[in-house]
Amino acid sequence: MDRPPGLSVRLKLTLSYAGFIMIAGFLLLAVVWFFLLRYIPDVIVNQSMRMPDRAALLRAFVPKATVMMAFLLLFGLVGGWILAGSMLAPLTRITNATRLAANGSLSHRIQLEGNNDEFRELADAFDTMLARLEANDAEQQRFAANASHELRTPLAITQTLLDVARKDSSRDAGELVERLHFVNTRAIDLTEALLLLSRANQRAFAREPVDLSLIAEEAAETLLPLAEKRGMTLETSGDVAPTLGSHALLLQMTTNLVHNAIVHNLPEGTVWVTTTFRPETVQLTVENTGEKLHRHVVATLVEPFQRGSARIRSDHAGVGLGLAIVKSIAQAHHGTLTLTPRPTGGLRVAVELPTKSQR
Repeated sequence: MDRPPGLSVRLKLTLSYAGFIMIAGFLLLAVVWFFLLRYIPDVIVNQSMRMPDRAALLRAFVPKATVMMAFLLLFGLVGGWILAGSMLAPLTRITNATRLAANGSLSHRIQLEGNNDEFRELADAFDTMLARLEANDAEQQRFAANASHELRTPLAITQTLLDVARKDSSRDAGELVERLHFVNTRAIDLTEALLLLSRANQRAFAREPVDLSLIAEEAAETLLPLAEKRGMTLETSGDVAPTLGSHALLLQMTTNLVHNAIVHNLPEGTVWVTTTFRPETVQLTVENTGEKLHRHVVATLVEPFQRGSARIRSDHAGVGLGLAIVKSIAQAHHGTLTLTPRPTGGLRVAVELPTKSQR
């Protein structure tokens, strides 16, 4: 946006300081005039008194006062310029850091020294913002690289199958179609998961009152056939858990958790889905039986495309975005996600969201 040039802040402050000094000087002269000079008579009648009259005093006082006012003006301009520059030095450092960030350098930090004042708070807040932007940028780059790798895999498989079919015309077309259908379905699932993750990160959704306990029951009912097919027990219980958010996203979050608990479980294991109400938060907890998990493995499960090599794998293992989507949806609803390995084996996943009254 083009704007006409104006006076710098430093010059404005300098003129302000000089102006205040001049005003103070004029006020001092006014005090001298009204409280001293008015008591001196215009003409001394008694010549025996060695006291100048008002005219003589003014002739002696005005030139010196003029010189003093000129000195005050010069002192105000020079001193104001130096003082304004000293005060605005932190702002200059912040401006330079902003330009560097605008040019893509997110690693620069202001690190303003000195006591805690308004400029120090602004600089610290800006450094915090830069740190978050740098972390988000690194995460986005890592996510883009992982997503490209994951999307390239089904495309490469499809290309290979088509090349083989073109070279071998006697190959069973039904088998080729079946394999292509499986690969294409997995690519579609991955694309939909990426879109859902992007939607949650952007927080572009309408909020409405929802009951997390009803959502848990809906997700459990949907996945009950999968649990029964694997010989597992799926139990739901808990309190009414009112919150505010997107019903579709919270249902997807809960479905991902329950699905993971079923898929990454022991044969004939158990999945517990519970909701808890507290004065300020509601909590959804999904636990399952399974092998013992190390904490360092659990800590990586929320990263995109991290499926956990220690967990039980199957053809329903998903695209590696389940818990990443859960984390993004929880954060988009101002909530938290906590993963804890169970002492007897398996995983406990807890999502805590603010209650309706806290929004």
